[in-house]
Amino acid sequence: MEEQRRHGHTVSWLTAHIVWVTKYRYHVLKGDIQKRCRDLVKQVCDSEDIRILKGVISKDHVHIHIEYRPSQNISGIVKRLKGKTSRRLQAEYPELSKRYWGRHFWAIGYGVWSTGNITDEMVQEYLEHHRDASNTDSDNIILE
Repeated sequence: MEEQRRHGHTVSWLTAHIVWVTKYRYHVLKGDIQKRCRDLVKQVCDSEDIRILKGVISKDHVHIHIEYRPSQNISGIVKRLKGKTSRRLQAEYPELSKRYWGRHFWAIGYGVWSTGNITDEMVQEYLEHHRDASNTDSDNIILE
């Protein structure tokens, strides 16, 4: 497991798998544009203190597995990733403006799935243990 983030009174390991696509799923992320997109995603993540665990830039979409701070939220992270990469790619590659005349390079929306170092089953088992303990321990109350 990667090193957990420790700050003040918190310890965290927040990870997510995020996917977003080009508008109309056009296959424009090729060659220099694809490489530049990769570099821009890395720059945004570095500036936001987001760790890239793994990522892939395909011809029409981006997959990225990240680890982020508790003070950050996924919608804000995606907004900055999509916004900054869109603006820079369209400014640096004028040929993109022929396809994306409305200045929207990425499609609306994204997919996100939380990931982590424990499974749902492990959490359920842990809570079951505490539920069983609540039968004999008046300090516990069940939330169901």
